[in-house]
Amino acid sequence: MAEKTAKKDVSRERILESAACLMRERGISGTSVADVMGGAGMTVGGFYAHFPSKQELVAETLRSSLRQSRQALDAYAGDKRGAEWVTAACNSYLSRTHRDNPRAGCPLPATTGELAAADAPVREVLAGEINAIVRDIQSHLAEAGLEAPRAEAIAALSMMVGGLTLARAMEGADLSDEFLKACRAHIKRCLTPDQVLE
Repeated sequence: MAEKTAKKDVSRERILESAACLMRERGISGTSVADVMGGAGMTVGGFYAHFPSKQELVAETLRSSLRQSRQALDAYAGDKRGAEWVTAACNSYLSRTHRDNPRAGCPLPATTGELAAADAPVREVLAGEINAIVRDIQSHLAEAGLEAPRAEAIAALSMMVGGLTLARAMEGADLSDEFLKACRAHIKRCLTPDQVLE
């Protein structure tokens, strides 16, 4: 019995990983159950043994992907604290590498427009995970001594997601790089207003 449960858990993780890659690249509507299961090396018929609906899959994939994004920001910033942590996290998020590799990045640029019309449970997952990311940024901004650290954290995250979304829409153009650079510079300027920025 334990072996059967373990196998089911492994299969579920493969499905979530496949769904995450596809949603990051194609969005929610562009990700079909058939493609997800194919990417996991499984048949469509096995889907409902793991998830009752596509909406449930979307909710769980979003939860998992956003937690991975949160961990990635923290890993990139390393031992930095305060404004240096936020700057490093933003530089990583608003990078060419992240822009050019959507399958391995944050799901928000490809899904946010659709999430506004998603079912309530999906939006609840989104709100919970976004709030966790905001709290991470907020704690470092508070440590840096910024006034209204929560509002600044929300603004920084909004610029990160919006900037990356627009940069991807213009991928291959000089304007795309300009968006990444300008958003990084603006966030840093908000953290260190007296410094001259690159």
